[in-house]
Amino acid sequence: MEKFKLIEKIKSLYEEGGNIIQYLKSEDNRSFNTIEDILISYDFQSGSYIKEYYSNKEFKDQYSSAIAHVINKLGKFDSIIEAGVGEATTLGVMLKSLDQQPKHALGFDLSWSRIYYADNFVREQGFKKATLFTSDLFETPLKDNSIDVVYTSHALEPNGGKEKEALTELYRIAKKYVVLLEPCYEFASEEAKARMIKHGYVTKLLETAKLLGYKVLEHRLFGISSNPLNPTGLLIIEKSGDSQDEDHAQLVCPISKTALTNYDNNVLYSHESLLAYPIIKGIPCLLKQNAVLAAHFMMDYKTFRKND
Repeated sequence: MEKFKLIEKIKSLYEEGGNIIQYLKSEDNRSFNTIEDILISYDFQSGSYIKEYYSNKEFKDQYSSAIAHVINKLGKFDSIIEAGVGEATTLGVMLKSLDQQPKHALGFDLSWSRIYYADNFVREQGFKKATLFTSDLFETPLKDNSIDVVYTSHALEPNGGKEKEALTELYRIAKKYVVLLEPCYEFASEEAKARMIKHGYVTKLLETAKLLGYKVLEHRLFGISSNPLNPTGLLIIEKSGDSQDEDHAQLVCPISKTALTNYDNNVLYSHESLLAYPIIKGIPCLLKQNAVLAAHFMMDYKTFRKND
């Protein structure tokens, strides 16, 4: 990634309290955010969300419980994923408020550091079976119709202009529902709308969902928001007709969507695509940029020499 060449400058900027994303956009004279901007900014901020959770625990618990209340009304489900899970300060708390504990609880984020914090936070909340991994929101390492409930909490937020791509991917992996808690442009004040546009936030989620022909069950202000200039909206999309009865909540190669095999808990390998992905401190790294072509991964050198 090209911007990694600027890490030393970005580190100094972060320590001085500067806005990393604004700096990176100014470097290229852009008005929109790139995946690289978001990854770098979030990785440096890692740990801040957990500190914020414990400094404002009552509000955070109320917010997460309200999300659980929405999901509880959706009926039976075996799997749930938070796309853009951050440090899991929503997922880790929300799980405790569900009426039913899903067989599979998953979450992903662009940033390895955030997922590392998230893994520790979820364990701190008493959950040891959550599957957390790095992934690109637009190229998730999951098969079609693999997760019953797919939800976000201000994860689509910085992807203004990419509403169609984001919704298409979330809908692809969903089996039953897509639940979005994202900035609500339609119900925002003029000042809030201007702020959303300035920061490159999503503004057309409802419009895009309708254009894609998705079945929108509910769209309203969520009622719980930490910032009146960034009001949280609730958008629920139902998916039917494409569901499968099989359990498909397993990680796959983000490029080929083929099965991954775990070797010694330090690498995931696809025998079909011949691509390997590292596992760092227990965290699967499944951005397509992490892929390593390893056509001879299964080669045993002694056997090779013996048969030579």
